Amino acid sequence: MSTPRYGIRARHTDTTVTVYQAYRPEIGIPAARDNRFPPAWKRDRMTWIKPSFLWMMYRCGWALKEGQETVLAVEITREGFAWALENAELSHYVRGLHPDRAAWSRSLRRAPARVQWDPERDLRLNPLPYRSLQLGLSGEASARYADEWTVSVTDVTPLAREIHHLVRAGDLDAATALLPRETPYAAPDGAPRPA
Repeated sequence: MSTPRYGIRARHTDTTVTVYQAYRPEIGIPAARDNRFPPAWKRDRMTWIKPSFLWMMYRCGWALKEGQETVLAVEITREGFAWALENAELSHYVRGLHPDRAAWSRSLRRAPARVQWDPERDLRLNPLPYRSLQLGLSGEASARYADEWTVSVTDVTPLAREIHHLVRAGDLDAATALLPRETPYAAPDGAPRPA
């Protein structure tokens, strides 16, 4: 069976969904230590969460990019994740899906969350022919994420570095064995997608 072009694959339970973010240590270390984002984390800024571990590795360069040296696995409530998806707008205009560009633009300004579909990545961070979700949270969604939806925050930087070491050594089987297990997640009917 082929992988759907647009689909959410995530580590999830009956009550939670795990998403990934990368921060500078001044944010990431206290967040993992205290199981909540510190005061220095700005609740009024847009924050992007990624259910795909490998897409996060692509974005942060295996925790080697400046300002993204600490990778966090943030377990949030399924209810919160669903709320964000149901109240999101696509980050780009799609002819036929939106009445017109102006209507999409108005909807995007009002939406507390935005959906972006980016190519999933393999262990060498090469693009795959299907796309994974990035979910941008702002305003009400960002505050709810930090203060209501977060169940746990875990520093997974050592895991990222271990997998990266194995990939560089050419041991892809061992690297694959360490990857978080991500399975299809059924998005609510209201979740925006291009097709």
